[in-house]
Amino acid sequence: MHSRLQPKLITVLREGYTKKQGAADLVAGVIVGIVALPLAIAFAIASGVKPEQGLYTAIIAGLVIGALGGSRAQISGPTGAFIVIIYGIVQQYGYDGLAIATIIAGFILIVMGLMRMGAFLKFIPFPVTVGFTTGIALIIFSGQIRDFFGLKMTNVPADFVEKWAAYFHHFSTVSWQALVVGALSLLIVFLWPRVTPRIPGSLIAIIVATVAVRLLDLNVETIGSRFGGVPNMLPAPHFPHLTWGLITKMFSPAITIALLAAIESLLAAVVADGMMGARHRSNMELIAQGVANIISPVFQGIPATGAIARTATNIKSGGRTPFAAIIHAITLLLIMLFFGRWAALIPMPALAAILIFVAYNMSEYHAFLKLLRSPKSDVAVLLVTFFLTVLIDLTVAIQVGVVLAAFLFMKRMSEVAQVNSITDDVKEEEEEEDNPRAISKRVIPPGVEVFEVFGSLFFGAIERFKDAMRRVGKAPKVLIIRMRMVPAVDATGLQALEDALERTRREGGTLMLTGVAEQPLRAMEQSGFLKRLGRENVMENIDEALRRAREILEPPA
Repeated sequence: MHSRLQPKLITVLREGYTKKQGAADLVAGVIVGIVALPLAIAFAIASGVKPEQGLYTAIIAGLVIGALGGSRAQISGPTGAFIVIIYGIVQQYGYDGLAIATIIAGFILIVMGLMRMGAFLKFIPFPVTVGFTTGIALIIFSGQIRDFFGLKMTNVPADFVEKWAAYFHHFSTVSWQALVVGALSLLIVFLWPRVTPRIPGSLIAIIVATVAVRLLDLNVETIGSRFGGVPNMLPAPHFPHLTWGLITKMFSPAITIALLAAIESLLAAVVADGMMGARHRSNMELIAQGVANIISPVFQGIPATGAIARTATNIKSGGRTPFAAIIHAITLLLIMLFFGRWAALIPMPALAAILIFVAYNMSEYHAFLKLLRSPKSDVAVLLVTFFLTVLIDLTVAIQVGVVLAAFLFMKRMSEVAQVNSITDDVKEEEEEEDNPRAISKRVIPPGVEVFEVFGSLFFGAIERFKDAMRRVGKAPKVLIIRMRMVPAVDATGLQALEDALERTRREGGTLMLTGVAEQPLRAMEQSGFLKRLGRENVMENIDEALRRAREILEPPA
């Protein structure tokens, strides 16, 4: 079942794990582990932490999520989506702040999974997702200019505008050797898939660039010259220092981390499902992501989530079970243990080229340009989210984007909602001639007023209802509100009906409702409105209501 809280690993073992699939998972795990190596290092550096912290994250998160996750082929680790939020937290609060935010995000993800919220994340508006994803891609690209061109800059401003101003100010310090290494690496990354897709172009680019820099003795900055050596072992577990003040400050960024982790991981799981013809368990996946993000900072890691590109590589390489994800983590661990010290030789322009390629892939510029031709409200949400991500802060961008999308949706729904008086001037051409329920085919007695509501009766549309009620001069003897086209009602809608009931009774009239759907009827019953109205005043159709209205107007002698 989609909602079962059971890891896919257990399902695979119960189904029976064959040697043939084991061999395929082994090959896929090794390949995707090699693919993940340069990306983990590059994402860590771009996020403002040490290169080995990306490896720690890929190993720990890959292992934990592989064992506990709800997807058969999900590969998890550090991703480009987190770079912006991680960099901002580290610059302002240091690694301890990031560790606390990541742990809080982990607990939020677990709660989301336990509350079966996996299915609700699809309600994040598409313009919001594209807006912040394209914004993140632009920021990642912007962050690589110094290393790609080898600019002589000691500090790069965090602010987007100030960053580009500083680049232009220092552009005379371009290192042509760094630029050649970066351009060569970028060319390899873009063109290598045409040679063979089974070996990652990023790995080839790093090997070629590293060998070229060493053999030609180029004056190009490397990981070693900037960060020192790269450890070849996992760190001892260490829980970050907690203070209540830091916890409260980190709660808002933690929500952003949790939302990003949830969206990215479930999106990657959906992609995997489409490629394999399988079905993931979204809630179990959220719990696994949560556990991984709690454990990762204990080993000096950073936030982790499902990685779409690595997941796709895993599936294309033959990985079909969580064992491939576990093998990918073990492969990274072995590479770090035996070859970790060689990572210090990797040129920074080569890593910058890899991240420029990542930014290009995640920019979704096709979707961005397509959305610019959407309704104005969607364009507004897209651009606000994009510019807030780039110029202000990703946390603010997501929060404002979601809230703005919600407000615009409510406005759109309120414009759709209508309340019409159809007693005196219903035009027959506005009704379906063959519709037996058409009000134009009924005779409405004097003293009876009939209104029909179209659309949900919620707080956004309630002013239209009140305006319609105000247009009734003296309250009629019988007020009939036709609700056959009302799918839902909220507390504000119920209060408006309460006001209509009170006014009608105060002036000696009777209120009746017809065609009430299931949700409005249940809401009326729970709130007590149905009892106050009287069940006898809720009719199945307009004919019953008019019949009862005549009985009220012409009581038997």
